[in-house]
Amino acid sequence: MTHGTHSKIIEAGFAVFSATPTATLQDVADAAGIGRATLHRHFKGRDELMAALAIAAMKELDAAIEAKTQDADSHIEALRLSLEAMIPLADRQMFLANEPLDHVPKVLAGYTQQLEELAEAVEAAKAEGGFDASVPTAWIVQAYETLTYAAWTVVRDGDATAQEAAALAWRTLTSGLTTDTKGGK
Repeated sequence: MTHGTHSKIIEAGFAVFSATPTATLQDVADAAGIGRATLHRHFKGRDELMAALAIAAMKELDAAIEAKTQDADSHIEALRLSLEAMIPLADRQMFLANEPLDHVPKVLAGYTQQLEELAEAVEAAKAEGGFDASVPTAWIVQAYETLTYAAWTVVRDGDATAQEAAALAWRTLTSGLTTDTKGGK
């Protein structure tokens, strides 16, 4: 089993499942230019391939965020830059958001760690005054996650560029959708 074949399957999996989330393993094998038996030597089934895709996607996401935020001046700025790093990865992330993989310990552990790191960043941003300290961290984390998914959706649908979607997600998170900057009537 060569590393090249494994990588070809992973790349084919991202391409095929992001285009058609209900695609078959045969579709992935065809896209990778291999037979289904070869695919099964690398991945026993759909769950195993999806878990490998999820782990690869998490690593890519972590690397993109790290690269984008390493010189951030504050935690709030790092959170904004993280959105800018994540949104262009929609094609490699979005289909996984709808794939039930929380039964796979390694995937669950990775996702849990990402949420814990996001919560720590939100807490640090609150301490800097970037978010209202009275708003629960769990609420901000869920809003951030949901807005990331919304941004991926508008990019996928062609309604915004990745840069526009990241800016809209950030604006919604930090200012809401109103033109009233005072938050009331």
